[in-house]
Amino acid sequence: MTINEASKRYKIPIKILQEYESWGLCGEVKKVMGSWHYDESDIERLSTIMTLHDIGFTNDEIEKYMRLLIKGASTDAKRIKMLEAKRYGTLDEIHFKQRQLDSLDYLRFEMKMQSNSNAKRRISK
Repeated sequence: MTINEASKRYKIPIKILQEYESWGLCGEVKKVMGSWHYDESDIERLSTIMTLHDIGFTNDEIEKYMRLLIKGASTDAKRIKMLEAKRYGTLDEIHFKQRQLDSLDYLRFEMKMQSNSNAKRRISK
């Protein structure tokens, strides 16, 4: 499968496929008549790359993770550590966003209470 076919079939931007190729992680990719050809193991690795990208890994982090993955099970602990670090960072972001929502809700509540209070004063006059 060529880069264009892989891009269309799996909806992976060409830029990501080109970066993947530049990392030299395409162990089974063969260059035939000037174009790359992907096999199923490449597609599996690309799926992992897209997942890592979707959960917020930078390109450098993805490359590091993928190089570890290719080395095999002996790197499991390092990869788990990377995933846990990303998880804790995401949890921190969620907690920060929750505090923002709480503050927004408090301000909205205060405004509604003040608006209700003003409306009651106008009615009683």
